[in-house]
Amino acid sequence: MNETTTESPPRRFLKEFGENESVNQVFLLGDKQLRQNRNGNLYLQMRLSDRTGAVTGMLWNASNDTAADVHNGDYVHVDGTTQNFNGSIQVIAKKIKPAEQGAYSEEDFVHISAAELARRRSRLSELLHNCENPHLRKLAECFLTDDAFLDRLGRAPAAVKNHHAYHGGLLEHVVQLMELARTVGELYPQIDTDLLVFGAFLHDLGKIEELGYERDLAYTDEGQLIGHLVMGVRIVEDKIEQVTQMGDEPFPEELALRLKHMIVSHHGKLEFGSPKVPMTLEAIALHYIDDLDAKIHCMHQEIVEDLNIDSHWTPFNPGLGRKLFKGSRP
Repeated sequence: MNETTTESPPRRFLKEFGENESVNQVFLLGDKQLRQNRNGNLYLQMRLSDRTGAVTGMLWNASNDTAADVHNGDYVHVDGTTQNFNGSIQVIAKKIKPAEQGAYSEEDFVHISAAELARRRSRLSELLHNCENPHLRKLAECFLTDDAFLDRLGRAPAAVKNHHAYHGGLLEHVVQLMELARTVGELYPQIDTDLLVFGAFLHDLGKIEELGYERDLAYTDEGQLIGHLVMGVRIVEDKIEQVTQMGDEPFPEELALRLKHMIVSHHGKLEFGSPKVPMTLEAIALHYIDDLDAKIHCMHQEIVEDLNIDSHWTPFNPGLGRKLFKGSRP
């Protein structure tokens, strides 16, 4: 008697789904919220993601037990269908449960490979060692010899939902900004290139403490209450103190002030969360290259992760305040 075995269907990534398709896949669960509709019935809203993107998932007629069975950061098996809602694809789940071991590969949820992270970490070291300012080189060494810090930098995202919102995204964003800083410094000799490159390195370091990223991405309690600008200043002050203790001379007061000003002003405007607007050449340059990198990355991701393959346009993005034209490019 021949035994038959049922093999699991090949993995389909979110990018491959269209409207009104059956879903029977494992996803990474995040931003789980048990909510109540106007009739008092409970439903579960969540973020479902893989390495190609993320969508909103909805489970109607949920219960407290259902919500307690799955947790943010879990790999979950979802049985449901896709649906177009306000121009975006979402998943309407019939069932959701923790995924069994062996039913998924973690590689299907990784945005940046280990090899790519190692390459970016090596480039970070090169860029910092290229600083000619001896005080900045000493400060760089305090960061580069801190293995715990480097490990967290390599795992942290740059955001929870916006640009570079995935593990390793912060390192990717920081190195890209440092490359931009070098180019800007070459074009504008009135700018202190070392200072701008180092400001690009420091500007978002507070996010390694502001955000949680063991598996799911979320804000820590301190991150919600304090924020990465203040946290970043604290990190830099601690490292400057290390430099002072190691050397024969104190770290230059004005140099420290300029670095901290770049951190607190890099959002550019008070209404964008900066307690101070940029007031030095390097600070204003940092603000604009940071905004450039974030905007280009965010818009590119919006285009390549859009599941509406039949449309030349993405859905309206509230964060960007516009739709984006995809055209007929593959």
